[in-house]
Amino acid sequence: AGAGHRYGSEASIPIERQAAAAKAVHVAPALSTPADRADPPPTPSPAVGCTFESRTPIQTVMPSHRQENVPIMRAALLVLTAATVPAVLTAQAPAASARAVASITPADVAQRVGIIAHDSMGGRNTPSPGLEKTAQYIAAEFQRFGLVPGGDDGTFIQHYRLANTRLNVARSGVAPAAGMSWPVGRDAVASAGATGPGGVSGPAVVIAGVPAVGDELDSAAVEGAVVFWIEPQRAVGEAARRVFALRRRLWETGAAAVVQVSLMSDDQWQLRVDRPVRTRLSKPWLEESRAPWVQVRDETAAAALAAHGFDIARARAGEADRMVVTSLADLRPTVTLVQEVTDEFFAPNTVGILEGSDPVLKNEYLVFSAHMDHVGTSADGSCRPKNGDDICNGADDDASGTVAVVELAEAFALLTLRPKRSIIFLTVSGEEKGLWGSEYFTLHPPVPMERMVANFNADMVGRNWKDTIVVIGREHSDLGATLARVVAAHPELHMSAIEDLWPEQDFYGRSDHFNFAKRGVPILFFFNGTHEDYHSATDNPDKIDAEKESRIAQLMFYLGLDVANAANRPKWNPQSYERIVSGG
Repeated sequence: AGAGHRYGSEASIPIERQAAAAKAVHVAPALSTPADRADPPPTPSPAVGCTFESRTPIQTVMPSHRQENVPIMRAALLVLTAATVPAVLTAQAPAASARAVASITPADVAQRVGIIAHDSMGGRNTPSPGLEKTAQYIAAEFQRFGLVPGGDDGTFIQHYRLANTRLNVARSGVAPAAGMSWPVGRDAVASAGATGPGGVSGPAVVIAGVPAVGDELDSAAVEGAVVFWIEPQRAVGEAARRVFALRRRLWETGAAAVVQVSLMSDDQWQLRVDRPVRTRLSKPWLEESRAPWVQVRDETAAAALAAHGFDIARARAGEADRMVVTSLADLRPTVTLVQEVTDEFFAPNTVGILEGSDPVLKNEYLVFSAHMDHVGTSADGSCRPKNGDDICNGADDDASGTVAVVELAEAFALLTLRPKRSIIFLTVSGEEKGLWGSEYFTLHPPVPMERMVANFNADMVGRNWKDTIVVIGREHSDLGATLARVVAAHPELHMSAIEDLWPEQDFYGRSDHFNFAKRGVPILFFFNGTHEDYHSATDNPDKIDAEKESRIAQLMFYLGLDVANAANRPKWNPQSYERIVSGG
């Protein structure tokens, strides 16, 4: 639950809405651990035998893998009628599915949450030694399950680079034409990105107006260009959403640079210019692939553009009509943003892959994801200390989701006959900073993104309702119908999967699944809402409802089994695809 994408206390679950929201009919008791299945032995704290060394695997004592035979669960729990689940389990013998799902136990959930959310992990800030130890622990589990590494250089860990940078104001600015200069700190403000000392240049393109419904930005028109974007002033509602989508497209579409031209008063501009330049933790891998972005005022840009036939005032007068793209090929500006690196770090994702059994469908992938990072300690800025404890262990946020992914990896690896499609098990970092790890993963995936058929993301699944989980995103694809069918087929799980209770807060865009969705992968987001311990030192393992979480993970297992074996990949709702993926 990202700090930059904060779930406020208003997202906690009001009691009066629980009864109205719960919709599934429960007809059987909750699943319990088989009586003759011994609990796993206790595991030493992650600090035992662990030393932190960036990019170097650490030796951690892990619980031994259970090899004992697991009794087959009651036949009634596994008999699915053809009308309810169309032949999805024909690829798996019922006994194998029963053994796999029985490996997801409250004892395992509690043990693993206790490891990941232990004080020795130091709150798992991004980056930190505790986060690296967490990644190494998960990687060791993935290896023990027999998964295929999906990280760097044949390992289970994918590292991404972070850097502390500081803008060199004296060397940064815009040269719109020969003999003209707009220095940063006076005439221009640096918004994002970096260039080399010589800056970037290109032919000028001016974009003005509010995009109409269906307006598409032609990437060829801005490729390699310095884009002057006349920021609309009067867009509201759906028009404002289209403007936001255009802003995102401009940043990502291959422009050499973007100069945002804004209508601002002298006082407003002075406040922007006077903001102190601070050292910031940046993502060089992202900034290298995005256009550097600066902001100027209408008054600054007007003369340079007018000299080449473009009238800003006239463009603003007609901005509500449509988006207009104008090429000024004889104007060739240069934008320079010199960011000086003071420190460099690396943060981890963990990636394990279970190869599918079908010779064709194994080239398609289902992704289970969760974020393994949290907010560190009170010294890191976002952690609320309580009663002298300044470590935010993040048991629910999101050790709970991380453990669900590990439990699912173990369960799927136990299947005698693997699912037809391959499955990626992913735990990311940097979610609390702004979805960093999932963004890096989706920009640098181990397999092409177009081969990923669905993403099931778990973020905070260990608290609140006993028998209910909110699943966000179901209306955007036929995964919603698949989920409803799987829930109905498994009343023994005693788990209601309900719709988003807080649509006005846009949780769809506030956890790692969103980086998959905006790149065309249908998603479902499993989320139990927040609570009084959110981002606090009191979000501890003893407050996790491990029994409830084990049933959520079992539901995700059956859902994943359905999707991994289905004849056809999930399909987007066309309107949702247009809005979320195409940005229309």
